Amino acid sequence: MSNMTNEQIPKEAWNALRIAKNVLGSKLIGVYLYGSSVNGGLRINSDVDVLAVVNQRLSKTTRKKLTERLMTISGKIGNEEGMRYLEFIVINEKDNVPRQYPPRNELVYGEWLRSEFEKGQIPKPTFDPDLAIVLAQAREYSISLFGPELSTILDPIPITDIQKAIKETLPELIDGMEGDERNVLLTLARMWHTMSESIISPKDVAAQWAIPRLPKQQAKVLDIARKAYLGEYNDNWDGIEAEVMPLVNHIREKIESLFNS
Repeated sequence: MSNMTNEQIPKEAWNALRIAKNVLGSKLIGVYLYGSSVNGGLRINSDVDVLAVVNQRLSKTTRKKLTERLMTISGKIGNEEGMRYLEFIVINEKDNVPRQYPPRNELVYGEWLRSEFEKGQIPKPTFDPDLAIVLAQAREYSISLFGPELSTILDPIPITDIQKAIKETLPELIDGMEGDERNVLLTLARMWHTMSESIISPKDVAAQWAIPRLPKQQAKVLDIARKAYLGEYNDNWDGIEAEVMPLVNHIREKIESLFNS
């Protein structure tokens, strides 16, 4: 749990809360700020992560209205106005208490999906292994913007669910690396750290942990991703696949060896 003053809470989170109350009304149980905002502090390119818990499933109309409103308050990728990207997840309490695996979301809003939203595609509810990691993070480090503390609503997420989620999402993460190299490398470092130490830490902290455990050249590549994440370095990943892939394969092998132990 984190103690933050209202001034320290990003404006995108307050805007998301206002929209959630407006669109969801009596369906809303709670709205929570989690992620780097409350665990380690926002980095230069950090998303603002918000989780909403509702007491029933959402109709397509409600999901459409929510998505359209969120698009107006979340920064587009590369925007010049200093608006942060919003990641907004809605879960239905009835789908997640008692705990199930994989957990089910009602809606995920993220800037990587904006082009789909602009074409009028509305996010559908899905069973999502990755949500187990999100809920574990949010349950441990979040602040309530509205409603009771999250830990009083959600059951604890066992480490076995998190390990299962890492195993299931690892191939897809690596497949989606092109154009998202920094994020993928840091997420791999975090997965390795989580599998080894049973904790979920901020990406730069996980990278710091991983760097001394890597061969020298690979450590350099991961350190570029870490520094860029902190805003200390301008990274350009074009044409350096030959340096990136040995690092990806090395960390993947480390993670996979931990699945079996």
